[in-house]
Amino acid sequence: MSVPLEEVKKIAGLARLSFNEDELKAYSGHLNQILDYVGKLNELNTDHVAPTSSVQDTDGPLREDMVHASLPTQEVMKDAPSHQDGFFRVPKVIQSDGGNP
Repeated sequence: MSVPLEEVKKIAGLARLSFNEDELKAYSGHLNQILDYVGKLNELNTDHVAPTSSVQDTDGPLREDMVHASLPTQEVMKDAPSHQDGFFRVPKVIQSDGGNP
């Protein structure tokens, strides 16, 4: 699999990154190397390998879920830099470009 330079430009644009032509060529090469390496995983025979959802033993003791009273809203909001009507106010981080999310 190969990532064309135009695709690297598109990915950079989505990430709001700007690169000069030399950097784009370098990153295209890096991405292609990564994809080639990952493609080698398809060569592995995993027919007799059981699927796992975790590499750690998750059979450890867990506490029982219990309902507890939450903190009062006023107590939570007293340390918030900005709040309104019981909600945290945060800076806008998503902009609309007029149609595509």
